[in-house]
Amino acid sequence: MEAEAADALPGGVESALSCFSFNQDCTSLAIGTKAGYKLFSLSSVEQLDQVHGSNEIPDVYIVERLFSSSLVVVVSHTKPRQMNVYHFKKGTEICNYSYSSNILSIRLNRQRLLVCLEESIYIHNIKDMKLLKTLLDIPANPTGLCALSINHSNSYLAYPGSLTSGEIVLYDGNSLKTVCTIAAHEGTLAAITFNASGSKLASASEKGTVIRVFSVPDGQKLYEFRRGMKRYVTISSLVFSMDSQFLCASSNTETVHIFKLEQVTNSRPEETSTWSGYMGKMFMAATNYLPTQVSDMMHQDRAFATARLNFSGQRNICTLSTIQKLPRLLVASSNGHLYIYNLDPQDGGECVLIKTHSLLGSGTTEENKENDLRPSLPQSYAATVARPSASSASTVPGYSEDGGALRGEVIPEHEFATGPVCLDDENEFPPIILCRGNQKGKTKQS
Repeated sequence: MEAEAADALPGGVESALSCFSFNQDCTSLAIGTKAGYKLFSLSSVEQLDQVHGSNEIPDVYIVERLFSSSLVVVVSHTKPRQMNVYHFKKGTEICNYSYSSNILSIRLNRQRLLVCLEESIYIHNIKDMKLLKTLLDIPANPTGLCALSINHSNSYLAYPGSLTSGEIVLYDGNSLKTVCTIAAHEGTLAAITFNASGSKLASASEKGTVIRVFSVPDGQKLYEFRRGMKRYVTISSLVFSMDSQFLCASSNTETVHIFKLEQVTNSRPEETSTWSGYMGKMFMAATNYLPTQVSDMMHQDRAFATARLNFSGQRNICTLSTIQKLPRLLVASSNGHLYIYNLDPQDGGECVLIKTHSLLGSGTTEENKENDLRPSLPQSYAATVARPSASSASTVPGYSEDGGALRGEVIPEHEFATGPVCLDDENEFPPIILCRGNQKGKTKQS
């Protein structure tokens, strides 16, 4: 859920906002600027709270936060081959790694951290930053398109399997083996994303007219949605809601589409005896005699809901989140604004814009409020990781109770993948002098 802002806008806005990304559970928004980066909480509609900001690294074009923790990964145009991992609560660098070419994208969950270059993907173990595998036999991937399941128990990775067609390679980030290849589209891939549990994978091609959803790990097609027919568009963002009931797609047009994933069942409903039921049955039977492309369009579902943006042609990302107990659609744009819409989960229709926030202003800072509310944290990063949660257990396994509202929420041990957590300060992440290696062939390769 990350976008690098690449379109020039009047007034110098674009030069100020270079990238933006939602964290894994859509409770936080990160933006990169010429000056550095900022992290915002998404716990309120009325105000946008800045939970952290840093000017130590200029010209940031990738910034990714691990859920609501203090771990943030940053890449700058000043050193595009270097990944920097920070513990922003302590204000310290955990480690950095350099690679053989420019870093195009980074994905992370509580088990794995992926670094995607144009012709290779590096897979790290996030608990000690050990480099586990390097995937070298991948087609050229100039946009760094890849997806990682946020569910660390099945850390699936998806990336393009062809430069000319919409083939997806599904890879198991835990066993470090290829699972299957999915022939998703005829055209080149533009977007891929997993749902929260890692059981579904959605994709769109560069045409942007059809969105498909596949089961994981067997790669069977479950749903097919038609975004439009009149024009091809560039899909810039594709994301499931946390409960996997909805799928949202934004593009370079002024319309955001939300699709509803109805329950898939093998049993056929009882045919109605009414005249309309009879005609419907005859119509569906007639599609068997139509050309395949026409028949496919008749079986494709349309958008359940839409949202109208007051702009088009600008880079943006969207997400579906629950804020103040109500479902919301959030759209962050390269024009420097965050738009929040109400979503009716029952009737759909047109989403209503209820709030617009500037991402370039100072924002409301939560640092002082947090310091008043939170006890002091352990000085060791590893001890912070191992510290049990002070709040009650979350109803959704692996998610922080604070909803991302507080700066640097500690990650309880049960929220990480199983395995020992080293409490030795010198080894919490390998000593920085050891981390600053050059990743050009010191690893197991595929």
